[in-house]
Amino acid sequence: MAAPGRPRWTVGNGAAHYPAGVGGPLAGVRVVELAGIGPGPFAAMMLADAGADVVRVERTTDVCPHPDGPHPDVVLRGRRSVAVDLKHPDGRQVVLDLVAGSDVLLEGFRPGVTERLGLGPADCHAVNPALVYGRMTGWGQDGPLATVAGHDIGYIAVTGALNGSRRAGDRPVPPMNLLGDMGGGGMMLAFGVVSALLSAARTGRGQVVDAAIVDGTAALANFVLGQRNAGGWPAPPGNNLLDTGAPFYEVYTCADGKEIAVGALEPKFYAELLRLSGMDGVGEVAPDRRLDPAGWPAAKRRWAELFATRTRDEWAEVFADGDACVAPVLDWDEAVEHPQLAARGTYPSVAGVTQSAPAPRFDRTPSTLDRPPPWPGADTDAVLAELGRSPADITALRAGGAVA
Repeated sequence: MAAPGRPRWTVGNGAAHYPAGVGGPLAGVRVVELAGIGPGPFAAMMLADAGADVVRVERTTDVCPHPDGPHPDVVLRGRRSVAVDLKHPDGRQVVLDLVAGSDVLLEGFRPGVTERLGLGPADCHAVNPALVYGRMTGWGQDGPLATVAGHDIGYIAVTGALNGSRRAGDRPVPPMNLLGDMGGGGMMLAFGVVSALLSAARTGRGQVVDAAIVDGTAALANFVLGQRNAGGWPAPPGNNLLDTGAPFYEVYTCADGKEIAVGALEPKFYAELLRLSGMDGVGEVAPDRRLDPAGWPAAKRRWAELFATRTRDEWAEVFADGDACVAPVLDWDEAVEHPQLAARGTYPSVAGVTQSAPAPRFDRTPSTLDRPPPWPGADTDAVLAELGRSPADITALRAGGAVA
């Protein structure tokens, strides 16, 4: 992916070093990740899952004794870890040396922080003009809130997305931090980085990727915005087609207190829902009343009464082989055992730690899970050696507090 003539990390003999066990379509791409939390590490995980060689630069203060066994934070999988004091001039130089032989740098500080550290876009492009500089923030690099603290719930609140995540007459329910941090943030950053890598491969010039959670969340909402523009989302939150307003796109409680999810949107799937549930001929749920919002409350009551007559798993068995688009609502432990997910290995256990498999999947360059999450600083010596530092150099850097 690197432009011809670009420097690479090297071992003592000057030969290019590519760590073993790394597979995927981004194999050979090198990423420097300045450690953070949330969406930035998720973007780095996506790149690592796709085969990129990611080195996570962590604070020296994060290096401490740790329990035996694998690191539990699987979002950190797929990379190596070095511990560097970014405020130390020798530590800063270590990062610039990494940047000089890399394709991507990821950072998630507030705007202006890396510039003050001497690791901003201008500093990094001075040593590597082809570098893709990925920036992850909530509010973006400019605007009146750019330097203000925030979290997922606030970012999705101002975009309108949180307001739409509610049942009629109830308060909004945040969809954990999946919509803002991971979808609108980390996933958008990973997409932006790969797009900029393709440009750098053609032109030899890198660029800055400004990934803001508010921008990404707004982009994810374009389907709903399109529906609103066309008049197809006219009602207050909780009263529309996909926000639990419709009785055939809803979650119902079963006899055992567990839930079943119904998503029979299209007429043919709704007909199958009626057939398999035994609700054919019931007036409130008749096909000709399916899209009449005035009849939705009564239809919901009839469906709720029906689903309360059996357990969740009994209903799941009823709909298992049909096209009614009905599924049991599973908890995290149950999801691992779901037949479809188990068949695809969606939740593998690696070294005793449950996690998701890399997604998406590639038939020619499959991703691997050969590199578990590292403890902070675990690979400092190895990575410094690849940069050409001698054992004496590494000892001096450690003694001076530049690395740990």
